[in-house]
Amino acid sequence: MLLADKVCLITGAASQRGIGRATARVFAKHGASTVILDLDETQARLAASELGDKHLGLACNVTDKRACLDAADRVLQKFGRVDVLINNAGITQPIKFMDIKPENYDAVLDVNLRGTLYMSQAVVPQMRKQRSGSIICMSSVSAQRGGGIFGGPHYSAAKGGVLGLGKAMARELGPDNIRVNSITPGLIQTDITGDKLTDDLRAEILKGIPLNRLGAADDVANACLFLASDLSAYTTGAVIDVNGGMLIH
Repeated sequence: MLLADKVCLITGAASQRGIGRATARVFAKHGASTVILDLDETQARLAASELGDKHLGLACNVTDKRACLDAADRVLQKFGRVDVLINNAGITQPIKFMDIKPENYDAVLDVNLRGTLYMSQAVVPQMRKQRSGSIICMSSVSAQRGGGIFGGPHYSAAKGGVLGLGKAMARELGPDNIRVNSITPGLIQTDITGDKLTDDLRAEILKGIPLNRLGAADDVANACLFLASDLSAYTTGAVIDVNGGMLIH
């Protein structure tokens, strides 16, 4: 039980085949009280109820700072502490550089980058009070290789920003014993990617992956488990690649 007695928040975790939902399942198996945050409270509550009685589902729009603060308050009212935050909520848009409109840029940067900032700001005061905490920021291989799969350049920019923000947070929050690390998934089979992968595209992508398979949500969830648990007690400011070798650097 790597997460026994820990309270873990995961944003964007209601989607059935998503990374957040897979992470919630893995965390629950390892003893955590898991809080699923998502735009749709009904779906968040349903996802939490499937994990068992001690878990919680809440509505939270991570682009709204007040909503993030309210969600953190509700978690503290129920559990009295916050040990882990997974900044998983994100959106992508397959748009070419010259086609990015202001509303596209705002939407992608707001959810992926601003949401990471706001939700982290919401939990850090309690983590400082506890003198412990682990924050995990979900970036992407797209930030490292400049896109090239599904996300547009603004998605690469947002996820690159997540990497920079995570490192800066790690440096500032380290003296409070709050660890901040990032994960850069490669091509993971989720609801977002499922309908875009034709057989020909899948075969072409596999040529560039040494492990010769696409990633599963559990591959990322297990990396989250490592970073959330005391197994990574001396790890902060790190970037963990989960891409099957798609990018080796």
